Amino acid sequence: MLPLALQVVLWLPLAAMFALAVVPRGAVRTIHGFSLWVMLVQFAATAWLYAEFQPGVAGTQFASRVPWIESWGVFFSIGLDGANVLLVLLTGFLGPIVVAGSFTAITKDVKLFHAMVFLIQFAMMGTFLAQDLFVFYIFWETMLIPMFLLIGIWGGERRIYATLKFVLYTAFGSILMLAAMIWLVLAAQAAAGGSPSFAFEDLYRLRLPPDVQQWLFAAFALSFAIKVPMVPLHTWLPDAHVEAPTAGSVILAGVLLKMGTYGFMKLGFPLFPAATLHFTPLIQVLAVASIVIGAGLALVQDDIKKIIAYSSISHLGYVMLGLVSLDLIGIQGAIVQMVSHGLTAAGLFLMIGMVYERTHSRDIAAYGGLARLVPMYSVAFMILTLASIGLPTTSGFTGEFLALLGTFNAAWAQHLQGHSFALWPAVLAVTGVVLGALYMLRFAALFLFGATRAPVAKLTDLNGREATILVALIAAIFWLGLFPGEPLRKTEVAARQYQQSVAAARATASAATAAPRMAAAAPASP
Repeated sequence: MLPLALQVVLWLPLAAMFALAVVPRGAVRTIHGFSLWVMLVQFAATAWLYAEFQPGVAGTQFASRVPWIESWGVFFSIGLDGANVLLVLLTGFLGPIVVAGSFTAITKDVKLFHAMVFLIQFAMMGTFLAQDLFVFYIFWETMLIPMFLLIGIWGGERRIYATLKFVLYTAFGSILMLAAMIWLVLAAQAAAGGSPSFAFEDLYRLRLPPDVQQWLFAAFALSFAIKVPMVPLHTWLPDAHVEAPTAGSVILAGVLLKMGTYGFMKLGFPLFPAATLHFTPLIQVLAVASIVIGAGLALVQDDIKKIIAYSSISHLGYVMLGLVSLDLIGIQGAIVQMVSHGLTAAGLFLMIGMVYERTHSRDIAAYGGLARLVPMYSVAFMILTLASIGLPTTSGFTGEFLALLGTFNAAWAQHLQGHSFALWPAVLAVTGVVLGALYMLRFAALFLFGATRAPVAKLTDLNGREATILVALIAAIFWLGLFPGEPLRKTEVAARQYQQSVAAARATASAATAAPRMAAAAPASP
């Protein structure tokens, strides 16, 4: 029954996309209702699987493995594990929110729009659930098609520029990853002396020479770093967010950016542990640069969507720091931070979309005095703002605190071993917390308080549909912030396995370095 539920989670959106073909284009209410019910059923299935997921169990649960291209060693293999269980739940949770939030925002080609939402939901679920590298890559590339259309058809005035920029960045990284993937599988086949295998578990056991690992890791890492995005590969994101419709921004910030951080955690780091250790200082520098530069750019923006877009770059920098810390607390904090950012950023983009529908302005100078005009909206906005800057009791605090704590733990251990600069990435990362409070509180002050501007003078407060959406998001934020114990238990085994896979390479490297020293120090034989 449970493996069947996993199949429902994956295939239901695709089946719904084809089912829309028989619905008349003009039956907008039917399309809305059908789409919402499909997403609610998918979320119910993901919630049930999350509840049944057993913490403390190593490996994949509810797994399904079906032969696909046997001569290539490709199996359609999917399953839940501690690395993806929270992200699958997040994707299922945001599905009905995306659909419900688009009821009044999308008036053109409504049927095609919902078909593309179904397709990208299918592709995102498949990317998280895949346990075979070939299957992972197919889903990874499939995501590009619906997002291209969501921005290109329903986006703003500069949507073509934003779409082409997004596609060029993503396609360049994907081509390099494909080349590295082929090389990796051929190397695995040569090592095993048998048929090729794309299974993650088989590839994890492969240990390539360090120089080969570095080249392959660079190709995978570039593709993942573009998707995160990390500085300096971040410039496509603000344009994509600004031009995307609200639903596109919610999908992009809520789930799609997590594909990059998940790719590092699931593939990039454990497949190439020696290269991970070699590049860790560079990754730390880029992560800190993303935190500080993203926060600094958010602080000076006048476009309200750009503020949240740049904040995403900053928040995901903490995820990368937590992952490369190789500290269990830091790794689990990175996973929680992925989910937390998905909730808060999705909520803030939805709230921006709600006022944009009413005022058709993204200029922060056009707003002011909303606290008096729309009190329910303003309370929800302040809760999401405080969650974004990491107020205790919210998910933002749990994720960032654990990621930073793990980073400090690892840095202090290296400092005690004589690495004098080990603490600097952790210290500089804390400045992002201060800058985050500055730009979000500045945003809230200009947005909600002060003199009322003409464009917002006749704003109406939240309707029932909008209030329900925001209550669901806020409840999820407080659930993860107040009760993180169960999510952390469900991710612990996967986090330990990830930690140990890279730590083993560190031990091997240390032994290889120590051997020549011991030989040189040994007394000469008489």
